[in-house]
Formats: sequence, C-alpha cells, structure tokens
Amino acid sequence: MTGRTVGIVGGGIVGLAVGRELTRRYPGVEVVVFEKEDRLATHQTGHNSGVVHAGIYYRPGSLKAELCARGRALLREYCVDRELPYEACGKLVVAVSESELGRFDALEATARENGVPGLRRVSGAGITELEPHAAGLVALHSPGTAITDYAAVSTAFAADIERAGGRVELSTAVTGVRHRADRVEVTTAAGVRTVDRLVVCGGLHADRLARRADGVDGPRVVPFRGEYMTVAPGKRDRVRGMIYPVPDPRYPFLGVHFTRRVSGEVEVGPNAVLALAREGYRRRDVAGADLRDLLGWPGFWRMARQHWRTGMAEMRGSLSVRAYMRAASRYVPDIGAADVRRAGAGVRAQAVDRDGSLVDDFRIGHEDGITTVRNAPSPAATSSLAIAEHVVDRMDVGG
Repeated sequence: MTGRTVGIVGGGIVGLAVGRELTRRYPGVEVVVFEKEDRLATHQTGHNSGVVHAGIYYRPGSLKAELCARGRALLREYCVDRELPYEACGKLVVAVSESELGRFDALEATARENGVPGLRRVSGAGITELEPHAAGLVALHSPGTAITDYAAVSTAFAADIERAGGRVELSTAVTGVRHRADRVEVTTAAGVRTVDRLVVCGGLHADRLARRADGVDGPRVVPFRGEYMTVAPGKRDRVRGMIYPVPDPRYPFLGVHFTRRVSGEVEVGPNAVLALAREGYRRRDVAGADLRDLLGWPGFWRMARQHWRTGMAEMRGSLSVRAYMRAASRYVPDIGAADVRRAGAGVRAQAVDRDGSLVDDFRIGHEDGITTVRNAPSPAATSSLAIAEHVVDRMDVGG
C-alpha cells in the first residue's frame, strides 16, 4: 500500500488522532496534516477544561455514548504510557432543588445504561464526604471522570505521526478542495497538493471546509463562546475534583461547573454565549464573514426563536460576574463573586440543522474518498482515539 497519500485538514486533537491511527494501521501510506495556524491545538482543543468524560450524559446507542466509553479507556492507556497528565479526581453531578429531581433521575438512568464505571448515587453526608464544601440534595458520583492536558496529548499525537514518516504542516490553510478523477486536489496557501484520500476535521470551520469538499450545505456551525472564571488561590481547596449541575436536556451544554485543572487551578464555567466570530474569544470580536454566515442560515433564526430567553440569561452572566456566580455558588456556597476573576474563553463549534435543531451527536460522513467530520463537540477530545478508529474503519484507503 505504498505510494498513497492521505490528507488531514485540521491540527486539533481529532484530526491528529485520525492521522496517528492511519500511520498505525497503514505504515506504507503517507499522512499529511494541514493546519492553518502556526501551532497545534490552537482553538477548541486548547481552550477546554481538560475533562475526560465518563459517559454520563449521552443518549444510549449514540455515537457519543459508544465512542466516549471506548475513547476514555484508550486515552487513559495512552496518557499512562506516554507519562502525560491524567488524574481521576472524580465528578459530582448535583441536584440542588426539588424541581431538578425528575431530570436527575433520568440522567442517572442514562448513565447506568451507558455503563459509567463506579457510578453511585449519594446524598447528604455522602456529598460532603466527597466534596466538603459542596451543597445539594442528591448527587451522582463518577469516580472515573478525570482531567488531562489535551494540548499536550495533541502534541504527542503529532510526534507519533512524524515518527512514523508523516508530516504536520503548520501555517498551511486549506482554501479549496476539488475531485480530480480518483484523487483529491487540496488548495493551500503553499500551492495545490494532490492526495488519494482526504479527512476534513475543521472544527470551528468544519461546515465550510466540508461544503468545499462535498457540496453539501448543512448543518452550519453556530459559534458559542464559553467564558471561564478562575478561583482565587485561597479558595481552591474548596473543590477537590469536579462539581457539575444537572444539565438541561434541551441543550448539549452542561451548565456552569467547577473543575480542577491538572495545573492545580480551579475554574468555574463555561457559560454559552452566542459569538459573533468563529474565533471570537472576546466579546468585542466580530468577523464580517462569520456574521453573514450566521445571519444567512435559516436554522439560526429558528434556533433563536426557540431559545432566546436562555440566550438572554447567558448574556447577563457574561456581562456580570455577580450574575455569573449566582447560579454557580448554589453548588459551592463558599465561593462567590469576590473569590473569582475572569479567565480565558473558548468557542464551541455547535452545528445547527436547517430546522433550527442543535445537532447533539457526532456527525461523520464518507463519500468519494472524502471523510467529513461535521460535528464533533464534547466529548470529542475524550473520544478522539475512538473517533479515529471509527473514521479509519470506514475509509477506503485503497491498495
């Protein structure tokens, strides 16, 4: 199988995991990763909380549920083998009011059907035994939920690709894709490259890149900025691991939560605020092309009509630290607005269908030698090695 080339668009954790899996499975195939930035893991991969999810939230039978379970095991093994950070500090998902108990029970049923390891229901003293400063009526404890450094993992994946003879080309934006007989022409700033197969893992620009590759318009990416607070050093000991709310099942977002990082810092967040640029990490960031794409997509307006009240509440939290922390402090009352400061932000590439529905599951397509990863939100980082297996299993790399 020598002499064949597979191109990967995107140097985030999913694209690099796919590239690594290809080099493992097809040693004679040349793998080339095209990344538009001058470093790897610049966007979603490098702006998340580093959580290794255990599979609590995902619809049983979905790709998310399947690949999260497999990916978690593979990622743990990889981190241990490469001596990368990996700490199973555990998570509590806490109900703080009677009105949440119905959703809580449904979430527990989902988690048990997904086989979340070590899951148990705790209340009262059970909560404070695990998190002495937490408050709530009842909680799910997931001892296997862990934290890692996904940027470090991505760097290790890239090293694996290069060690196997592949290439990772930075500052190489892909601006066009064209079928040419049984090959694919990839236009970059450095010129036109021809590959036998192409995998598009474009993250925040996944829809545009996929549309160039296969001509299919939709779903479109709607960017949501997730803003974080960091807890003052004197209050970091109030959180041992992770403390999450019971999520609203209408949304693929998990709600503002407390997370210990591998650095020892404790973060609060993220929220989910509509961004006006796909790389809009600040409120003032606006990109004309991104805004036109957003406003020109019928799915955006249908989504907005359904969820504008939630959007306004998220915006209030974005503008006011006190409003942001009002909800979070219900879970750890000893940490309030005076105990945090604004930290970084990430942007989530949320795919939205034409009918306005938020795409929840991973969405991966294969056609004419091109694989498109159109939706890979959380837990994509956790699942990255399993997503790579899934993608490569279904690729016709050829002989």
